[in-house]
Amino acid sequence: MNAFLILMLRMALAAAFLAGLFGQVMIVPNSLAEDVENAYGSSMVTALVPAAIAGIACVQVVLVATWRLLGMIDGDAIFSARAFRWVDIVVGATAAATAIALLTAAYIFVYGSGADEMRLLGDLGALATCAGGGAAFAMFTLIMKGLLRKATELKTEMAEVI
Repeated sequence: MNAFLILMLRMALAAAFLAGLFGQVMIVPNSLAEDVENAYGSSMVTALVPAAIAGIACVQVVLVATWRLLGMIDGDAIFSARAFRWVDIVVGATAAATAIALLTAAYIFVYGSGADEMRLLGDLGALATCAGGGAAFAMFTLIMKGLLRKATELKTEMAEVI
């Protein structure tokens, strides 16, 4: 893979990680907490703010695993058993983020009666979309893991032949 492209991808991953860190430290505890309190009441803040921080942390785990996989591509070690561990981490973090989105939607559905109907429907729709997107991404990653496994097997066979 082109070294310039890997560098650009790493810069994008670093920027996304730092943006997530800023969101976890500044945006979620301040702006989101205030928004949730205005929409649902103060009792919802203690559940929804940690869920948002945990969801961002799951995305950051995926970014770190992607960084490591890029390093394996750069070192020509992507077709090794070590790569599968990082792909499994991506799948696990994505599944965790999907579960967080579903649990948050269920929590809002059960306890979110303090908000107006449009706000409630919008929040539930956004969380359902996140959960659906997360599930689709996890399944896509599992398919890519199967392709990586097949390519690794073929590379091993070719090395034996040569």
